[in-house]
Amino acid sequence: MPLRIAVQMDPIDRIDIGGDSTFAILLEGQKRGHEIFYYTPPNLSLLGGRLLARGETLKVEDRHGAHYEVSNPRIENLTDLDVVLLRQDPPFDMAYITTTHLLERIHPETLVVNDPAQVRNAPEKLFVLDFLDLMPPTLVTRSLADVAAFRTEYKDIIIKPLYGNGGAAVFRIAPDDGNLGSLVELFQTVFREPFMVQQYRPEVKQGDKRIILVDGEIAGAINRVPAAGETRSNLHVGGKAAPTDLTEREREICARLKPELKRRGLIFTGIDVIGPYLTEINVTSPTGIRQVKTFGGNDIAAMIWDVIESKKSGAD
Repeated sequence: MPLRIAVQMDPIDRIDIGGDSTFAILLEGQKRGHEIFYYTPPNLSLLGGRLLARGETLKVEDRHGAHYEVSNPRIENLTDLDVVLLRQDPPFDMAYITTTHLLERIHPETLVVNDPAQVRNAPEKLFVLDFLDLMPPTLVTRSLADVAAFRTEYKDIIIKPLYGNGGAAVFRIAPDDGNLGSLVELFQTVFREPFMVQQYRPEVKQGDKRIILVDGEIAGAINRVPAAGETRSNLHVGGKAAPTDLTEREREICARLKPELKRRGLIFTGIDVIGPYLTEINVTSPTGIRQVKTFGGNDIAAMIWDVIESKKSGAD
């Protein structure tokens, strides 16, 4: 039976449809006959216990330059819909957190994907700390002395914002780099929260693997290879996607995560692995769906809808 779907996302006119996972999910939902209501986060309101969104009916087409059409502008009570896709990109700031509090009021009667409470409680670089034995040596701090001691022990290090995304503001500091103090001072000035410091892993030169899990099960993977002269492998900053297979170690990591992902109701998750180490668990707005399919892998958008439809039919 067709479902009434809402998608909370960034402005659709600004997305790159060639690599956008939200767009792939919307294409598949439309293909299945689901009606799509589109709104952006600033258009979410709570009035007298009703969670309202100001938006429009959305139709999508896999055509660059003409990928969407909106019509019938209106306000919807989200409790009248079947599913809300929580898909705006970070930054994971107070605006983002506030939308999770609002959406939590309607979930699970209106199924929110991913569960908004668990999205709020599992930011990428904090949830992963529950699995420290799978990670490279890691420090979360605001202290220059702590960072200096960490570099003394591990020599080559990475410093990155705790709530960043897309590879923004990720720095490698080599053992003889004299900019450590200045960089930490900059982070202390720009960011109010602590930041993350990790041992640099040279395996990243061969790629940073994105593994996608659907309802805790392995759905597909791509390898993201850094551009020449670049430490970061994120596609947003010039990393190149390449096909890949999973190692036994990577399957072991996924098996460890599966029970917790299912317990938290995290239907669509992307994890990052460098060499033998888990580095992030992405639950806010994971990417990689279109690249996996391009390389002949699973249709992950279809797998996500299979889970959503199954949960809705079970609930009903």
